[in-house]
Amino acid sequence: MKRDLKSIIAEMTLEEKAGLCSGLDFWNTKGIERLGIPSIMMTDGPHGLRKQRASADHLGLFDSVPSTCFPSAAGLATSWDRELLHKVGVALGEECQAEEVGVLLGPGANIKRSPLCGRNFEYFSEDPYLSSEMAAAHIQGVQSQGVGTSLKHFAANNQEHRRMSTNAVVDERTLREIYLASFEGAVKQGQPWTVMCAYNKLNGEFCAENERLLTDILKEEWGHEGFVVSDWGAVNERADGLRAGLELEMPSSAGVGDQKIVEAIRSGRLSEEKLDAAVERLLRVIFQAVDQRKPDATYDAEAHHQLAREVARESMVLLKNENNILPLAKEGRIAIVGALAKQPRYQGGGSSHIKPTKLDDMIEELAKSAGSQAVITYAQGYTLDSDVTEDALITEAAHAAKESDVTVIFAGLPERYESEGFDRTHMRIPDNQMKVIEAVAAVQPRVVVVLSNGAPIEMPWLRSVNGVLEAYLGGQAMGGAIADLLFGDANPCGKLAETFPVQLSDNPSYLFFPGNGDTVTYNEGIYVGYRYYDAKKMRPLFPFGHGLSYTHFDYSDLKVDRTQMQDSDEMTVSLNVKNSGTHAGKEIVQLYIRDVASSISRPEKELKGFAKVSLEPGEEKKISFILGKRAFAYYDVGLQDWNVETGDFEVLIGKSSADIVLSKTVHVTSSVVILPTFTRNSTVGDVLAYPELAPVIMELVKHSPFGNSPADGEADGLSSEMMAAFLKYLPLRGLAAFSGGALTEEMLNAAVHTLNKR
Repeated sequence: MKRDLKSIIAEMTLEEKAGLCSGLDFWNTKGIERLGIPSIMMTDGPHGLRKQRASADHLGLFDSVPSTCFPSAAGLATSWDRELLHKVGVALGEECQAEEVGVLLGPGANIKRSPLCGRNFEYFSEDPYLSSEMAAAHIQGVQSQGVGTSLKHFAANNQEHRRMSTNAVVDERTLREIYLASFEGAVKQGQPWTVMCAYNKLNGEFCAENERLLTDILKEEWGHEGFVVSDWGAVNERADGLRAGLELEMPSSAGVGDQKIVEAIRSGRLSEEKLDAAVERLLRVIFQAVDQRKPDATYDAEAHHQLAREVARESMVLLKNENNILPLAKEGRIAIVGALAKQPRYQGGGSSHIKPTKLDDMIEELAKSAGSQAVITYAQGYTLDSDVTEDALITEAAHAAKESDVTVIFAGLPERYESEGFDRTHMRIPDNQMKVIEAVAAVQPRVVVVLSNGAPIEMPWLRSVNGVLEAYLGGQAMGGAIADLLFGDANPCGKLAETFPVQLSDNPSYLFFPGNGDTVTYNEGIYVGYRYYDAKKMRPLFPFGHGLSYTHFDYSDLKVDRTQMQDSDEMTVSLNVKNSGTHAGKEIVQLYIRDVASSISRPEKELKGFAKVSLEPGEEKKISFILGKRAFAYYDVGLQDWNVETGDFEVLIGKSSADIVLSKTVHVTSSVVILPTFTRNSTVGDVLAYPELAPVIMELVKHSPFGNSPADGEADGLSSEMMAAFLKYLPLRGLAAFSGGALTEEMLNAAVHTLNKR
């Protein structure tokens, strides 16, 4: 229904307009009955619907309505599957419609700067391209059902420690290439109805009142059409926030924020036009939600559970499969060890905690998949509520393992180890779990470990076991999905969306996380995740993009449709992928770009494309990618724009960031010519980078002692190489300093003027 929003706003009092800019209560926006403005509900996601039955309770202390609990974002991202994320979004949208929810809070697109961040399970990746693609697919799926999303937490919210007061200090290039890029693609492709600002400060200003972030970049540069909502309780000074571009304060401020807006307008500190623009954005989304509401909407809970099982299968990563221990034979004696098999950790802790419509029984699902020819036994091994090792449980686990043909240990991080609200202080699993793995491996040579965790862990026990399946936090159908993979009813096809370091100190943010007091400085810059490990030539425990399969894939026939291009052109890259094994499977093809000889510091390679392909045994398919300017560009702070440096670039095709199998070189010509301004402090080498300026420099050199060096290039033991290096980095004024007066100040200034006339 088309409405004249400006006419509606014109009928509103100043107090009514200010009132619309804060919540009615904890979850609902305000309505104005006399003007036909309704209230809509916003509630937590992002991997399920968390609608409270009782009190306005953000922390989950009260009951929620049942909804499908899908894998958390850490797992969803390892699917590398846009179509699958879209399906999840559609299902979430259907459930929101059934519960009359207008906006689902999520997804989270913050970068995994450190594996210690307590909320990493709710974020997609360490890589901004993968993160933004996953977020965009999620947003498009939810919003296809007439339900809004709230992309969060904007921006640089990369830790829980002091998250409501900390100041993230991030240089402009790093901000653009890593932390904002993760949101940028999601905003431009998905156009989320709302964007949620973060609690923290960014470079000295609270995100809730950062005009450059919320207006200049989000609204004007990226073209976001919806409104910005505060994270719950993130508002510092309400009038400053509205001026910066924060339209909605949540939860209700009981009129305090509204009054501050009214007072600021009446005193002239804030224009009423700014308030009107904010109200118009709010009304556009509110009416959009109401107009697309589906009365009497329902959903098929069982179908959604089966989708959750499919998604969980696609999101689990086979990290190790020594001697092809997996898939397990559906016969013999199989010992299941670990309390996490009985009390599965299937989702993260905090505001995203979902009450599932049903929950798979892990042991029951394993028994179903194993069939009648297998005998399954269970031993607890450890307790979840303590790190204390109990000898009786260890003994029981070792006995069960010794009597089995193969043992599957369920291990990982209990919720007390990682949750919203606090960061981890180390990457270890509980000591009692490590003791169980060691005891079992000592008596049983065939051991598989299944991990339930929201972020990377250290694995000092890795060499003692044959197989490792990373299940992440797999949602309510996690049990069935694990059974499908362990027994070969499905083929693992997930790949890591983050690097697993050998130890915490290997991580690039190690020395700077979580900062000092309220200041955290991102000193590692653009070298986050695999970008850092590549640059350091450091082998991680498992690299970004790693994941094994029960079959094998061959890549061949890499082609580019052009080897020379302008940065304004697009290039098509294609290759063939063949399943050369005996099992049907899916492969994730990863495309990285490397700047061969950059004049600035750039990563060894960066992910710029990926595709997931399903292949039967012996089947071969052609995969294509389209690359534009952004694939080759870096953010030039001087230009305040993305820029491509003219030169050669390698197109790299890999099975992971550490397993590059095909490459092609292309030459890209920049459309931007950056001409520096030369001064007396510019070096000789700076000028000679432009060959056409060489005669000006040679004229200056002629008046210095460097213009009279011996023909053989040697003088007083000084090599010609040394002299060339000395000249390269010598400021132009140095030529005059060494000339003994032959090169005057007037001559030097005239030469600098000539250099800048080009």
